[in-house]
Amino acid sequence: MPTALILVSNGANLGAAFGFFAAVGKLPLLLGLLAPHGLIELTSVVIAGAAGLRLGWTVIDPGDRPRRTALAAEARRSIVLVFGVAATLLVAGIIEGFVTGSALPTAVRVGIGIAVEVAFLLYAWTFRHGQTPEVSV
Repeated sequence: MPTALILVSNGANLGAAFGFFAAVGKLPLLLGLLAPHGLIELTSVVIAGAAGLRLGWTVIDPGDRPRRTALAAEARRSIVLVFGVAATLLVAGIIEGFVTGSALPTAVRVGIGIAVEVAFLLYAWTFRHGQTPEVSV
């Protein structure tokens, strides 16, 4: 429950920020500041949340395996996701440090963010779509 609550809270806060900026006609400013690093960052948050939810669900329903075995297997999968999310957050930090606050035009900054997000999604689709990593117990 805490993981789901945090994800919903983050989404609500982001939605409120978009609403406030749109109400005063400054939505392009917000998009220019958030989109370059925010797309990959939000994707990372969702992946991390999904890993937490999977791990938590394993405690509730370990399936036909003993709870300890199921948790160990799921924890190994989660560790892989944690390292992947750490890498994507490193990329988000680099973009935030060097692109978001730069003098580049807003369209270029947003374009960089979209390009990075599309590249990540293509990577994820190409190398993991339909595959379940084998985990030996």
